[in-house]
Amino acid sequence: MNHGKAHRRFNRSAEHRKAMFANMAQALITHEQIVTTLPKAKDLRPVVEKLITLGKRGDLHARRQAIAEVRDVVVVRKLFDVIGPRYKERNGGYTRIIKAGFRHGDSAPVAVIELVDRDVEAKGAADLARHEATKAATEETAAA
Repeated sequence: MNHGKAHRRFNRSAEHRKAMFANMAQALITHEQIVTTLPKAKDLRPVVEKLITLGKRGDLHARRQAIAEVRDVVVVRKLFDVIGPRYKERNGGYTRIIKAGFRHGDSAPVAVIELVDRDVEAKGAADLARHEATKAATEETAAA
């Protein structure tokens, strides 16, 4: 029986689940909107909400707790410098899950999870900046 077991297992080990949600939280904080399956989005929501609450606190211990959870200092910096102050007056409910139909390959229910007052320009901005930096570096080496 499955009594008293609160979260889904996703047919993964505990370490794999923890790493998966850390990676998904990192992507959500970076891009402020991601597309995933509906069950994963529903289980990701409390992870991200707790991280944003840490970002609102803003002290050193909260920052260290967030780094231990996400394991990326750049993402934690954005969490504490941009996202935390953005939700300073909001008491929870930082994310929104929107159902987006079914995936073509396996008919899995797909959802979009996003931050409520998200910055629309943030989606893909990190990827674009990384692409531009790579392009500039290749042009420099080609010119030299």
